[in-house]
Amino acid sequence: MIKDFGTGFGLLLQGFRIVLGNRSMLLRGALPVLLTSALMFTGLTVLAVNLVGIVTWATPFADDWAQTWQQGVRIAAGLVTVVAAVAVAVVLFAGLTLAIGGPFYESIAEEVEDTVLGGVPEAETIGWARAAWIGLRDTVRLVLRALVWAILLFAMGFIPVIGQTVVPVLAVAIGAWLLAVELTAIPFIRRGRDLKTRRATLKSGRAMTLGFSVPVYLVCLIPFAAVVVFPAAMAAGTILAHRLLARSSR
Repeated sequence: MIKDFGTGFGLLLQGFRIVLGNRSMLLRGALPVLLTSALMFTGLTVLAVNLVGIVTWATPFADDWAQTWQQGVRIAAGLVTVVAAVAVAVVLFAGLTLAIGGPFYESIAEEVEDTVLGGVPEAETIGWARAAWIGLRDTVRLVLRALVWAILLFAMGFIPVIGQTVVPVLAVAIGAWLLAVELTAIPFIRRGRDLKTRRATLKSGRAMTLGFSVPVYLVCLIPFAAVVVFPAAMAAGTILAHRLLARSSR
C-alpha cells in the first residue's frame, strides 16, 4: 500500500515534468482553471464572511448553553463546515473546469497518450459538446456524493476529539478520491468506459489513486495554485488511468 501510494505521487511528479517542459500544454490547461478558480474563490470568500451567521443558524440548540460550551460547539461546527464546504467546492471546481475546458484537456490527454504511452488505437474523439454533457452529468453525481459526505462529516464534527482530528483527515481523503474520479474522466471516456467502470478501476488501485490525488487536492486549496497543478494532474491522471486499466486487463 505504501509503495503504491508513493507510485501515485511519482505519477503526479511525472505530470509536472511533462507540462513544465511543454509550455503549450501548460497554457492550454491553465486557461479554463483561471475562470473556475475565480468563481470558487469568490464563493468561498462569501462563505467565510457569513460563516458566523451560518454556524449560529445551524446550532440553535446551543443558544441557552454556558458560553464556554456554546463557543466550543460552534467553533467545532465552523471548522467542519469549512472543511466540508471546501471538499464539495474542490469537486465542483474540477467538474466545471473539465466541462468548460473539455477540448483543451482532451488534447492534453491525447498528447500524453501519444507521446508517453505509445498511443491508444481504440480511442474515441469526444468533442466539446459531448465532453461538456458527460462532464456536467458526472459532476452532478459526484457533487451529490460529496454533499452526502459533507452532511455526515458535519454531524461527526460534534463528537469531541474525533470531530477535530479524524474528520478533517477523512474529509481530505474523500475529497481527494472524488477529485481523482474527475481528473481521470477523459482517458476513460476516450476508451468508451463509463463512470461506474472508472470508479471500479480506480478502486482496484486505491492507494496509488490517493497517492496521486491527495497532493493535488491539498495544493488546490491554495488560491490559484490550480493554474499550474491542474494541467499536471490531467497529464498524471491520464497515465494513472492507463496503468490501472492495463493492470485490470491483466
